[in-house]
Amino acid sequence: MSFLNLAFIERLAEERIKKAQEEGDFDALPGRGRPLCLDDDAHVPEDLRMAWRVLKNAGCLPPEIEAQREIHTARELLSGLTDEAERYRQMQRLNLMITRLNLLRRRPVQLEAEQEYYDKVVARVPVNDKRPK
Repeated sequence: MSFLNLAFIERLAEERIKKAQEEGDFDALPGRGRPLCLDDDAHVPEDLRMAWRVLKNAGCLPPEIEAQREIHTARELLSGLTDEAERYRQMQRLNLMITRLNLLRRRPVQLEAEQEYYDKVVARVPVNDKRPK
């Protein structure tokens, strides 16, 4: 599509929305006056949030986005753990999830972001010769 076609479609959509507002078509919508139920999409890059929401509402969450959500949850869980053995197990689980995510990606892996996270985790976890069984 050319830029002119997109501009035309955008203008047409805006005109139809204004007309519907003036005619009161939006006045009796279900949920009016109640707060929106917003998703926790902080783990999704800002430029992908709209596409993510459309896919999620359609029940078609991409595997990469689902994996990113699981990694985000695991990171939060890991930051709250105090038991060293459990932290070690969760770190292994997190590393496996990151490896799987990297296999799903269609673009080059951004090692810098994961290396920074890894360095922070290693700095917070005490190291000893005892490994959990």
